[in-house]
Amino acid sequence: MNVIAEITRINQAELDSGVVGTSASWHTKYAESAWVYVGNLPVRLTEGDVICVMSQFGEVEDINLVRDSDTGKSRGFAFLKYEDARSCVLAVDNLTGSKILSRSLRIDHVDKYRLPKDLAVEENGGVDDGLALVDRTAPGHAYHGKELASSFDISKGQDLFAGPPPPSETACIINDHDERREAKRARKEARDRKRKEKEDRRARKEKNRHDKRSSKMKETGTRTVPDSESSFSTQTSGRRKTSREQKEKKRRRER
Repeated sequence: MNVIAEITRINQAELDSGVVGTSASWHTKYAESAWVYVGNLPVRLTEGDVICVMSQFGEVEDINLVRDSDTGKSRGFAFLKYEDARSCVLAVDNLTGSKILSRSLRIDHVDKYRLPKDLAVEENGGVDDGLALVDRTAPGHAYHGKELASSFDISKGQDLFAGPPPPSETACIINDHDERREAKRARKEARDRKRKEKEDRRARKEKNRHDKRSSKMKETGTRTVPDSESSFSTQTSGRRKTSREQKEKKRRRER
């Protein structure tokens, strides 16, 4: 049976039975191994490309992309080591069957990975001391005894399974700024709400006053006069009264 289909079937069976993450899971057998096999790779991919794909599930510590000894061309599979063995479970469960350049990836556990003897001897300075097959698979073995351009330590990568780090001083400043901005926004909303309530009360009072005036006019049998018209009538009558008084004073002087 196709290995990719078989891994997919086993994972689905574990999901259905509810044994995921327990000692009954098939991943438990490989709990002590942080190596995975990455197969069916497009031959155009380099080590960096494979790391970019696989690093989404954990810190990658080592990779051996198998190449042809004569041409140096990729043979389409690699062995990759994570910092944490739990990353292997995530990679096997989530990347198996994923397609890259129309090729379905095969991701599987590796129980006991051993660096090929020719590579072990080469990395050990051409000396086969019998320990190279074990020691040279340790984290960061490719950089052993070499001066790095920075203080980065490949064996101390980011712990993806640790809790959130304590807030830094910068984060505290940002949080304080956000809190002040939120408080300012809340105060503005409160002022707008009070202003709207005040306008509503004023409108209700004006309406009540108008209703009372209308009811009073109906009781006396007179027509309700708008405020603007009433004001105009008052001004007109005042002007007429002043004109009559002036004419009367003029007649008195003539006498």
